[in-house]
Amino acid sequence: MRITFLGTGTSQGVPMIGCTCRVCTSPDSKDKRLRTSVLVEGPSGAVVIDSGPDFRQQMLRESVRSLNAVVFTHEHKDHIAGLDDVRAFNYLSGKPMEVYATERVQEALKREFHYVFSNVQYPGIPRIELSTIHQVPFEVAGMVFQPIEVMHMNLPVLGFRIGDFTYITDANFIPEPELEKIRGSRILVLNALRREKHVSHYTLQEAVDLIRSVQPEQAFLTHLSHQMGRHEEINAELPAGIQCAYDGLKLDC
Repeated sequence: MRITFLGTGTSQGVPMIGCTCRVCTSPDSKDKRLRTSVLVEGPSGAVVIDSGPDFRQQMLRESVRSLNAVVFTHEHKDHIAGLDDVRAFNYLSGKPMEVYATERVQEALKREFHYVFSNVQYPGIPRIELSTIHQVPFEVAGMVFQPIEVMHMNLPVLGFRIGDFTYITDANFIPEPELEKIRGSRILVLNALRREKHVSHYTLQEAVDLIRSVQPEQAFLTHLSHQMGRHEEINAELPAGIQCAYDGLKLDC
């Protein structure tokens, strides 16, 4: 299984166009962070977890020509806004895109992309086939996804464990029964928004502490805001076995 980080950034703490902050002006390509998403490729196909506003750009950058499904963690705009662009994969494959989401997230998709689900199907709109995620493992493209329910302040968000790989974004609390699903992961990806306390995201130190508690072989931080600083500087502070992910990073699991 191969993991490609499509984006490791966030809309929160991102300066406006034309900003001259240290992150925006950094010459290091690892500081160019699009909205958070990953591509998971297995022997039988490819799955994207979340399709944010940068989805089209990310697919073009990685030259993705075949995609079996989109799996959603939650309904916030920075994680669903790019769904319209699955129409390119409809054209290439000749079939609807499989979309996996909880019932609550499906309702949000139907509001945001009402024309997709309308009784009157306008030519050229995305074609989507919805499947409901429950709190049980499900199979997509030959890979088994174990849902992990975490909390994003008061909003339940799903992380996923796929084999020895666990991916969690937009969280600031994980109940103990859900932590048990993470333990034993070889690779853990966890959100860390900034250094200062935040109402709905782990801080850098909180993420490091949680990673130490579950003890994966290797951990990567994602959903990094500009407030965190530059990639090289953050990495220099991190303990062994923990590092910042960056857009385009590829891992084999």
